Amino acid sequence: MQTKAHVIIAGAGIGGLTAALALLQRGFDVDVYEQASELREVGAGVQIAANGTRVLINLGLKDRLCPLVCEAAAKEVRIWNTGQTRKLFDLGADSAKRFGAPYWMIHRGDLHRVLLEAVKELKADAVHVNARCIGFRQDAQSVDLQLADGRSIHGDILIGADGVHSQLRAQMFHSPKAEFTGLMAWRGLAPMDQLSDELQRPVGTNWIGPGGHVITYPIRGNTLLNFVGLVENREWTSESWTEAGTKEECAADFAGWHPLINEVIKNFDTPFRWALVGREPLEQWTQGRVTLLGDACHPTLPFLAQGAIMAIEDGLILARCLQEFSSRPEQALMVYENLRKDRTTAIVRGSFANLERFHNAALADPITAAAHLDHEWEPEKVRRRYDWLFEYDATQLALA
Repeated sequence: MQTKAHVIIAGAGIGGLTAALALLQRGFDVDVYEQASELREVGAGVQIAANGTRVLINLGLKDRLCPLVCEAAAKEVRIWNTGQTRKLFDLGADSAKRFGAPYWMIHRGDLHRVLLEAVKELKADAVHVNARCIGFRQDAQSVDLQLADGRSIHGDILIGADGVHSQLRAQMFHSPKAEFTGLMAWRGLAPMDQLSDELQRPVGTNWIGPGGHVITYPIRGNTLLNFVGLVENREWTSESWTEAGTKEECAADFAGWHPLINEVIKNFDTPFRWALVGREPLEQWTQGRVTLLGDACHPTLPFLAQGAIMAIEDGLILARCLQEFSSRPEQALMVYENLRKDRTTAIVRGSFANLERFHNAALADPITAAAHLDHEWEPEKVRRRYDWLFEYDATQLALA
């Protein structure tokens, strides 16, 4: 295989575009096929810890992203009704000092746009929309991606970055069964200038309570407050991120919570809701010249704030493996899988474990809630829970 191999990527999300950019920078020819008719702003905030920001900086995106991010000073945990607070960890200069990279909070649409623009600067026609991927064929020398409109795209390598409902995964392996967690998430954005001073502080906050929790953090240069609130609701089973609800419905799910939570909800434009679904991570990602990336192989619950970062790490390490083993593509894909599988599986498991901490029954009573806060967020426990995530360096990880 020549250095200028043709890599096909199914899916133009954050992981797919990260892989595309890293590969283009290394001299590969890349085409990305996306089923959406247009690439537009979707979702809300995303937290990018040091293990993710060092990849984005390595890809040359620091100057483009810095004006768009909020580099918060800290993260904290608060009791749902009393507001009692415990610092989770410092961010800002502390993140740069301890882990060698910043901790960014950013609108998902802003990150996606920057990645897309960077890809198009290297190859203007790299991303193809209205291109739904339905399967593939491969032999020892090449692979063909099949699209729903009848086209067949010929290439040397195929990367399935087509998300949690991956069609490529379904062809390659038995897809893990989706199991509804009984949790429903609300998301919304509130203008900072409409909120009280306490909510305008540059911190990320995790409000924990019996049967629910709320994450808030600033984005877009501290002009918007991102809100994600989870409640136990076994009736709601739609996974769509774009299904709108009402502020009244959202407020009803957080009745009795701290007044600051209800203040944020009152200042939403439109809240959206979706059901959280758990899936077991795959035991195998690769077949021949085809491999998977991101949610296609390790979808995770959002309780460690690592889902997008795992896809970012995947994209860079996959590109590094294909560069290192450029004449042996099948070996390159297996090295990538072997390097990533244990870490991503541990993150999936760790995310699920946090659910018990966030929704613990002890939080219903102020006395036991305070004891739970002290026990679970003791500084040494917090370091063990998070430092291994942030220390990981996908830019320097040994490939052999």
